[in-house]
Amino acid sequence: MKKIAVIIAAALFIAPLRIPEVSAVDEFSVSAKAAVVISADTGEVIFSQNSDEKLPMASTTKIMSTLLCIESGDLYEPFVVDSDAIRVEGSSMGLQEGDTVTKYALCCGMLLPSGNDAANAAAVKIAGSIEAFAEMMNDRAQKMGLSKTYFVTPSGLEGEGHGSSAHDMAILAMEALKNETFREICSSETMKLEYGNPPYTRWLKNTNKLLTLYSGTYGVKTGFTDEAGRCLVSACSRDGKNLICVTLNDRNDWNDHMDLYDRCFGMTKSISPELPAEFTADVAGAKEEFLSVGYDPVKLTVYESDADDFEYKLAIPPFVYAPVKIGDEVGELLICRNGKELRRIPLYAAEDVEYYRSK
Repeated sequence: MKKIAVIIAAALFIAPLRIPEVSAVDEFSVSAKAAVVISADTGEVIFSQNSDEKLPMASTTKIMSTLLCIESGDLYEPFVVDSDAIRVEGSSMGLQEGDTVTKYALCCGMLLPSGNDAANAAAVKIAGSIEAFAEMMNDRAQKMGLSKTYFVTPSGLEGEGHGSSAHDMAILAMEALKNETFREICSSETMKLEYGNPPYTRWLKNTNKLLTLYSGTYGVKTGFTDEAGRCLVSACSRDGKNLICVTLNDRNDWNDHMDLYDRCFGMTKSISPELPAEFTADVAGAKEEFLSVGYDPVKLTVYESDADDFEYKLAIPPFVYAPVKIGDEVGELLICRNGKELRRIPLYAAEDVEYYRSK
């Protein structure tokens, strides 16, 4: 029987939770110095190998840089790149002094050919300097609960203290993939863009070979430096289940990701919470005493277990104040297992409620 509890919440905003690790069911290991597989829906750990060890993560850093660039807005407004910013070693999208680009093009340049020039150009455009942008990256990491992560550069070229853990990078990827623009770019094998002086047509190719090697792969980012070794963050879907895999310092990353997906998809299942079609919330400032509340059904990839392991909680304020329109968010549905929170689903008003003042 399903367990449902109600939480009366004065405030609905709660800092993101860091999902604790769950032990793998066997002693399987990969060649990576650190690795993790998580549910892309809940953050629940399916496989872990030194996943909390802080290590250099090379250009997988650009997951955060791209996410912040997308969220900064004005993605299609042309501008001229900063000449100093694009003078950087390593991989490139081919930017030259005087080139006109858009932030969207820079995002593609970061996620596909892993352009260090694109990362630096985006950082200076958004924050005014690479140092200021790194502060933005670290602020966001802290809000995500990425306790082993510290950014010095937007590109992933090593700086003092620059690093993360496999688990932190998986959680970062999970958050980034919620952004439709990010997901569209990182899942593309090639992109046709226009930039330059004057802009002209270019084709960018994705460095992530898993997109073609392994069916169902839809991201995310490769990385390599001499210090970090080969790093890879990927995401994959199969039979309605979604997983994210991260390996750091892995000489056999393509095969390790494919092996991990083959094993971990078999250790998970997809669930659909089956709850009453409607809940109610107390209303203040209206003739009605109660407001009907609904939610969008979801499917969640979870570690194999019995259905009775799950409980559901409603996080709602003491009162919802009129007026309320259909679709207004009024609370959250929390899906938990063994006392640990897995996912929050928004609760919406299922009806209009008008403000009423008694005479």
